[in-house]
Amino acid sequence: MNKRLIYVHDPMCSWCYGFETVRRQLFAALENRMPIERLVGGLAPDSAEPMPSAMRQMLQQTWRRIEQVIPGTEFNFEFWERCEPRRSTYPANRAVLAAREQGAEFDEIMTGRIQQAYYREARNPSDDETLIELAADIGLDAARFAATLESPRTRAALLDEIGRARALGADSFPSLIVATDDRLNRIAIDYNDVGAMLREIESLRG
Repeated sequence: MNKRLIYVHDPMCSWCYGFETVRRQLFAALENRMPIERLVGGLAPDSAEPMPSAMRQMLQQTWRRIEQVIPGTEFNFEFWERCEPRRSTYPANRAVLAAREQGAEFDEIMTGRIQQAYYREARNPSDDETLIELAADIGLDAARFAATLESPRTRAALLDEIGRARALGADSFPSLIVATDDRLNRIAIDYNDVGAMLREIESLRG
């Protein structure tokens, strides 16, 4: 019998950003004990429209709440003045897939670089130009990345990955699911303590 952990996220999901410290602890604890699969879930489709004012205010409130709920998490609110926000995370999701093509390790590295750029450096990962710059930052072949980023193959791969995530019941992010031979088990997210999640995962029979 087998057991594997599936992590569904979006690189522009603010709660996923807040989860990163504990998420890394969890993965480190499970690294040699079970396979771990990362899936991007596609929070918001492509859009060229500026983000409505009400949504801007709602997301800023979410950032402030995360700072309160997850001690040590910081956001750079200058983003809302420097950039023209769009409700569009699919480009950043495709960036993770394009990075993954140059090595599986770049999935996590690119996700982290997008989060840093968005939440700490007040840069806009909805823009392909920004994503190509970030790819170069982490040592990817920027020309190859740029060609892959918006290719029909990458666009189709994203929709396929989103479909896989939805089929698992992962319609909110972050999501943790342990798949065993006969069932899918949703793991309750704890943003501040890895212990409860580890215990729940370990209690499941593989």
